[in-house]
Amino acid sequence: MKYTSISNELFIRNRRRLAELLKPKSVVVLHANDSMPTNADGTMGFRQNNDLFYLSGVDQEETILVLFPDHPDERFREVLFLRETSELIEIWEGHKLTKEEAEQTSGISRKTIFWTHEFERIFIQMVFEAEHIYLNTNEHTRNSSEVETRDVRNIRQFKEKYPLHRYERLAPLMHYLRAIKQPEEVTLLKEAIRITEDGFRRLLGFIKPGVWEYEIEAELLHEFVRQRSRGFAYEPIIATGANACVLHYLQNNQQCQDGQVILLDVAAEYGNYNADLTRSLPVSGRFTERQKAVYQAVLNVMKEAKKMLVPGNLWDEYHKEVGKIMESELIGLGLLDRNEVAKQDPDAPLYRKYFMHGTSHFLGLDVHDVGNKYRKFEPGMVFTCEPGIYIRQEGLGIRLENNILITEDGNIDLMASIPVEIEEIEDLMNKQ
Repeated sequence: MKYTSISNELFIRNRRRLAELLKPKSVVVLHANDSMPTNADGTMGFRQNNDLFYLSGVDQEETILVLFPDHPDERFREVLFLRETSELIEIWEGHKLTKEEAEQTSGISRKTIFWTHEFERIFIQMVFEAEHIYLNTNEHTRNSSEVETRDVRNIRQFKEKYPLHRYERLAPLMHYLRAIKQPEEVTLLKEAIRITEDGFRRLLGFIKPGVWEYEIEAELLHEFVRQRSRGFAYEPIIATGANACVLHYLQNNQQCQDGQVILLDVAAEYGNYNADLTRSLPVSGRFTERQKAVYQAVLNVMKEAKKMLVPGNLWDEYHKEVGKIMESELIGLGLLDRNEVAKQDPDAPLYRKYFMHGTSHFLGLDVHDVGNKYRKFEPGMVFTCEPGIYIRQEGLGIRLENNILITEDGNIDLMASIPVEIEEIEDLMNKQ
């Protein structure tokens, strides 16, 4: 890992909060993500299972965490399994956590830290005291992965070995907990945002006609990694001209042309926590009057939407109200007709032709973080706010996005210091 160490108080508290939600006589089992293959002997970079990281802070492959808060033997209430290292592994892969280091990272006593190959021997001493076994799955409305995960394999194996236990879904409990960010998590998010801001400001003097999208990507990656970020929080979208109308444009292989607007959906990750920023910049350093009008319309929607990210509001109602604001702006731009809007099908509003995605999503360990859309907004939740207008016939797409922390008294824009007003953007891009 590149990031500085995180206080194990966060992970101790997270385990305590989870224990309060479990049924009596329950055991929880979490596995690390697989190291995914590419071809030949290649593998992708390892990314830890976020629920396991949330509860342990361990950022290493082949890790297993077992929690049994009311086991009669206190030695089996928190058990961590690590990949045992060797001289050969040390030579080829580098350092792996010792039990002492894992104790410092997680707050779990080294007396209950074992090697992964000991799992079956230890777990069988625990499981028959349990009535419920909580296992994890990737429950997300946008998940469409066809890859069989380690979680899926272990669900099948557990049911074969222990068929008479009652199996429970861990994901809803983790979604409930992770939706409310702890103070340490907000600090990590702020650091990811600070690094993101530095990368964005670096671009304001770099973007000009003739620059290639991939050169912009390289500038950002250099800035992010040199500040101890793993790199991009997600695949960067660097889209000039009509490319900006492709919501998940990832090619980043076109040259910036005079008169275009470039859409940048780019952000850094830090300590496994993710920022999520979008800005739209004039390649020449000055917006045209039409570009200004569309940009200001998006900014107006963003400002009004931010006001509704407060405790007590509901996801669907919030998005419905944002849609009404967007309708008004699109009418003002001449893109929608007021009379046609009055007659529209409420289930297929006309604004979706130009604004076809949601305004906000949860943010945290996942960019599209876990949470429940039917739960009222609460202090500690962090959302993106990202309206956009995409006019394919004009080759113009503009999106703006900030990260918003809900508090008891309203909200805090965590990206308030990142330039977004038209005048400030133009001034900074033309500063000699």
